[in-house]
Amino acid sequence: MLNFAICDDNLNILDKLEKMLEIIFIKNNFEASVCFKTDDTEAILDYIRENKIDVIMLDINLKSNKNGLDLAEEIRKINKDIYIIFTTGHLEYAMLAYKYKTFDYLAKPITYERLEETIKRLFEDINGLPKKYIKIDNKNTIIDESEIQYIKRDGMKLVFHTASRDYDTYSSFNKFQDKLPKNYHRCHKSCIANIHQIKDVEPVSGVITFKDGSSCDIGPKYKSDLMEVLKDYGNFE
Repeated sequence: MLNFAICDDNLNILDKLEKMLEIIFIKNNFEASVCFKTDDTEAILDYIRENKIDVIMLDINLKSNKNGLDLAEEIRKINKDIYIIFTTGHLEYAMLAYKYKTFDYLAKPITYERLEETIKRLFEDINGLPKKYIKIDNKNTIIDESEIQYIKRDGMKLVFHTASRDYDTYSSFNKFQDKLPKNYHRCHKSCIANIHQIKDVEPVSGVITFKDGSSCDIGPKYKSDLMEVLKDYGNFE
């Protein structure tokens, strides 16, 4: 059982985060619970000193004599192993947050999908599951490569589409193609498909449908080669 604590100066956010976490725990059969939540910086420190806490969600911009970064420094002196997940509406704090061995950084307003993604990755990290991640930018944004449906070029950006959300970065296909596993294949001049996520292919109309219901086009130049590759993967379902 993992024990979670939350510290935020907004009581509504405290309640919302607790409810979202509880839903995520139940949905994914995670052995975890929110055992403490507070808007008091001294209370959270006292609780961590006296109780077993595995994960803390910590607001950075607290209306207190201590901000979240100050708290993290003191928490690290009490517990070197606790997982710290920072939350804030101030993106300029992002790089400073990683100084404190931060597991993740969530920008407010926090969505259920983004929170669930982080909690899943946290449990994978704790359980030592052999996941592979792709780092897409210099902000330590990483994506589980198996969850990517496709990668699409959009002007100067690359968009990494997953079932839960899109990630984008200013980059080119060339930078990432060598990092991708063999199940990623070019299907269009502007799109790379994850073959493991393909649900259906319509070669006549030139459309690929993915397991999350999204789709992308097949370029005429890439159709023949793609269909040969797909033969090795059999049924897409």
